[in-house]
Parts: sequence; structure tokens; C-alpha cells
Amino acid sequence: MIETKFHKTDDGQKLAFSQVNGDKNIKNLPGVVFLSGLKSDKEGTKAIFLAQWAEKNKRDFLRFDYRGHGASSGTFEETSFSDWLEDTKSIVLSLTSGPQILVGSSLGGWIALLFAMLYPKKVAGIIGIAAAPDFTAKYARKNLTKDQRYELETTGKLSFDSEYFEQPLVITQKLIEDGNQHLILTKNKRIDCPVRLLHGSLDEDVPLSTSIDLLKSLSSVDLQLQVIKGIDHRFSTPECLELIKETVERMLLA
Repeated sequence: MIETKFHKTDDGQKLAFSQVNGDKNIKNLPGVVFLSGLKSDKEGTKAIFLAQWAEKNKRDFLRFDYRGHGASSGTFEETSFSDWLEDTKSIVLSLTSGPQILVGSSLGGWIALLFAMLYPKKVAGIIGIAAAPDFTAKYARKNLTKDQRYELETTGKLSFDSEYFEQPLVITQKLIEDGNQHLILTKNKRIDCPVRLLHGSLDEDVPLSTSIDLLKSLSSVDLQLQVIKGIDHRFSTPECLELIKETVERMLLA
């Protein structure tokens, strides 16, 4: 079992992470970093699968929990998108050597894209699994019901029942406003590394149109979208995990 360690950020947060150190003889190949989705963590199915792949193949691999997620410090409702982006910057720049392939699931796909814009030389490629850039924009007042507008105005948050969590998913006013300061689909964005987008045809949480919009807005000439029929947002069936692995391996050898 890979040990969980903690990385301390400049503002005192403790971020839980697990890391596989690859064979030094193949250090010229990029490492791989997994970026989890909203309220997910480094112990999720896709993260564990890639960790096991990295151990077997002696590849550098890093997975971690944003603040307010998993075993890291902080409370989810008190954090926001900027915090999670800063956590990613802190831990990836501190704990990895050389360019990395960023595998971002849902929220992690949005963070991966922004990280690549900030540190292009640090990113060898991006694999977005149902990438969810700009998801906070859907909580604009015009998109909310009367009851939701009242809830947001009186409590500062929205609560949604979700099949993925035992407790309701809470989206705070702070998260909505902060996320909307980092939108990337509103205009063309400079990302020149290879990008692979994987999306299930039955995804009801992140519409397929989001990945299509990314095809249009990103500058990379090496950008591909693969739609998997009959797959939902979890994207964690054995076939999906195998596809993720194959996509990582192809990008490593590119």
C-alpha cells in the first residue's frame, strides 16, 4: 500500500498525497499527476487504478487531495476554486520533476487546463475525463429556480441531492463567484500541449457540449475528443479504466 504523506502549503494547509517514484533509468519520460473531481479524492477508483499502473510500470505518479477534500485540512464549504488551483500549483511544482501529464477528472480537468496556461513548460499533455471547465457559470441567477434564488440569497449556498454522495452537494456563493473569475470557454485559450478529452455519452452532470466547446476554444493542434457510448459521469467501468491507461501510455510515448 502506498503511504499517505502531507505537503504543507505556504498558508499552512496540509495536503494529503501519495506518490509513486519511478525507475530512475526512465526519468526522461514525463510523470503523471491525477487531479480529482469535486468532492472526490485521491482514493477514488480512477486514482487508485493509475497508482497501481504506475507501480507495475515503475512510472512517476502523484495523486493528492485539495484542501477541504479527503484527508487534507480545511472544510469544503469554506474553500473555493482559487484554493484548489493554488493547492495544485503548490504540490505539483514542489513534488514533481520535469514535465507532467495531467489527468484531470471533471473539476480536475478545469484545473489542469488553467495550470497548463500558467506553466506551459511543466505540462507534457492533458487528459480530461469529463472535464468540467466553467461549471460554476451554470449557477447564474437566470438559470436558477425561484426557490433556488431564495436559498442562495438567504443562506449563501445551494444544496443538491446527488447520487455520488451520501450528503447533499453544497455549492456556495463564494465558490460560484470565485469560479466565475476563472472561466476559460468564453474566449480562445492558449494551450499548445497535446490534449485528449474522454467523455461518456450518458453523462448527465457535464454535458458533452462542454468537451465540444473545448475543441473550439483551445489553441492546441493536437487535440482529440473520444465519446464513449453508454457511459455516465463516473467513467470508471473496467473498459473506461483501460481506455484511460491506454491514453496515458500513448501520450507518454508521443
